[in-house]
Amino acid sequence: MVDPVSGEPAPTWRTLLAETADDVGDRNQARWMCEVASGASGDEFAAELDEPATQRMVAHLDAMLSRFRGGEPLQYVLGSWQFRHLELMVDRRVLIPRPETEWVCEAALELARSMAAPRTIADLGTGSGAIGLSIASELPIGSTTVWLADVSADALDVARANLAGLGRAASAVRIVEGSWFEALPEDLRGSLDLVVANPPYIAERDPLVDAAVREWEPHLALFAGDDGLRDIRVIVADGAKWIRPGGHVVLEIGHEQGAAVTELLRGAGYVEIEIRPDLAGRDRIAIGRRGEA
Repeated sequence: MVDPVSGEPAPTWRTLLAETADDVGDRNQARWMCEVASGASGDEFAAELDEPATQRMVAHLDAMLSRFRGGEPLQYVLGSWQFRHLELMVDRRVLIPRPETEWVCEAALELARSMAAPRTIADLGTGSGAIGLSIASELPIGSTTVWLADVSADALDVARANLAGLGRAASAVRIVEGSWFEALPEDLRGSLDLVVANPPYIAERDPLVDAAVREWEPHLALFAGDDGLRDIRVIVADGAKWIRPGGHVVLEIGHEQGAAVTELLRGAGYVEIEIRPDLAGRDRIAIGRRGEA
């Protein structure tokens, strides 16, 4: 194949992959971009390495490289990212799914599996839908209703796009807009079996926030007042009214917030409180059970 503009032979994907790897300095990242530009992945892409790329494909790859060089996170450049068993659409309207949040989801699934069906679960501040959609897809179909709530209409558009790819498990999911529990139907008050959330938990003036995070990811999903606990306080306090006696709350928290969140949970009447660490040994997951009284 000949490039109609230059008259030169069109580059193969093997050549483009090598050039992209030299450009970005990481062969894995280069391959992911080439796969997206080519529309093929895995073994299919490998089989096409010596095939010529079309002009449109090369233009797509060039556009991604330009964005990446400009500092945009790779996940947004690619337009999707893996979370547990799901390939999720992501862009600047939602947080990038992170490995720590997969552990939050695992903790929620562990509790959900210990509960009798049918279960009702709320994923508050759902963003891309990562946690709630994973729960819906990994529990038996027909056993659970999962409510996805977010105050951001833009984020819910992303969650709906991801819901469309969930298959049969999508029938278990309900999407609602609003701030924390205010988004949910009133008849759910006092009946939720499990509430899970990855709320904003970064202090507004935290000097340790990576510049790329502050520049590219949605501040509404990141920052929570002077101490990072503003939204956690709301979820903990109101959760005591919405979660059934014996039900649970699971929260992703900041790496130095374990003691403070423990006190918030205890003060709101939760029992069996547990702070779990992430793989780096830092506070990351808070779990509490609503007392029977």
